[in-house]
Amino acid sequence: MNNYKFILLFLFSFGFIYAQETKLLSLQEAIQLGITKSNQAILADTKVKTSDWELKTVKNNQLPNVTLSGQFFKLTKANVKGNLIPDSGNRIDISQLAIGQANATIPVFNGFKIQNSIKASKNLNQAEIKNAENTKEQIALYVTQLYFGLYKTQQMIKLTEDYLKSAKQRVFDFQALEDNGLLAHNDLLKAKLQESDIELSLATAKKNNTVLNFQLASFLQLDAGTKIIISDEKFVSFESIENSSIQRKDLEALNFQEEAAKNTIEVAKGNYYPSLNLVGGYIAFDLKNALTVTNAMNFGAGVSYDFTSIFKNKKNVEKAKSKALETESQIAILTDKIKEEVYEASENYLLAIKQKEVYQRAQEQATENFRIVKDKYDNGLSNTNDLLEANVDQLQAKINYTISTSDILQKYYELQFQKGNLTQSIK
Repeated sequence: MNNYKFILLFLFSFGFIYAQETKLLSLQEAIQLGITKSNQAILADTKVKTSDWELKTVKNNQLPNVTLSGQFFKLTKANVKGNLIPDSGNRIDISQLAIGQANATIPVFNGFKIQNSIKASKNLNQAEIKNAENTKEQIALYVTQLYFGLYKTQQMIKLTEDYLKSAKQRVFDFQALEDNGLLAHNDLLKAKLQESDIELSLATAKKNNTVLNFQLASFLQLDAGTKIIISDEKFVSFESIENSSIQRKDLEALNFQEEAAKNTIEVAKGNYYPSLNLVGGYIAFDLKNALTVTNAMNFGAGVSYDFTSIFKNKKNVEKAKSKALETESQIAILTDKIKEEVYEASENYLLAIKQKEVYQRAQEQATENFRIVKDKYDNGLSNTNDLLEANVDQLQAKINYTISTSDILQKYYELQFQKGNLTQSIK
């Protein structure tokens, strides 16, 4: 009885685990998981948050600085003299001193360094946001490539398994013919060799499927052992290229970095100007048995100027200008590269559409060729080599046509990535 319960529990657990490990996943769902759950996406979002805090930190520089301090000292045999108190000598116990202070400094003018630093930090923050969006575009592309790669291997497995059944049946039929003296042993060996080749192709396809499945599941933070199933029911082929504008996030990030570099130049130039601050404070003072001061308020203005900046700061300004020129050159290089990448992606997409048309004709031709060759073989007008070769051609043609729609989709999404619109086009 206990063994019977154990077997039922094992079967129930196995069925539960199996249900957990199988997941039907659409491309939209895969990309959404990638841009929200992957470690790369989390890191990109964290960098944006860090940039937000950096901006808030820089903004704090325009706020007043307020400090409070208190000090207490024990004195030994202090001799205090002054116009308001007599000579203490050894007659008055002056053994301790207490001081309390509060000081406030309000920046009024410092060569616009604070304002330009805030502008630079805002631009860097926007650049980090665009970098995060670009990272998610790259994540979407990576997920798309894994997704279609996994789909192709699943289709190859399905088709190869069907052809392996046909190959096994052919070997069985050839074996019967050889046993009856109607077929040469060499022809049987050729059929067995084709069977072995198909088995090897199937094993390779299964290995590739397992690797791609593991990579995609791991990247999307799915449970270990999850088997991803891809359905082609919602695959729609695009027959023309949309005239969408180029919105590359990496280029936009560089543009914000260029603006930040220009702000940094103004910050460096701010060192040529003096600094003006409003200051105010309060002090309380107590010298035991001798002097007590309270409500001592003070306020005024402070001006400072570093005369050496006239000579030294020029290098800082030139360095900031040089960095701005570097960013400007990077923008020019990336702009040219984007044009090349978009053009190449467009041509690859158009080629994929053309290939589907060719693959469709090739499949029809390969199917008809195999039918003709088989008829000839059955009538003794063709040899085994011709039959097996026609069979392989038919298999390859069917595989090419089956995955051609996914090729068009993949090239379309790669084109959208080069334009910076991949995540939008998926939605």
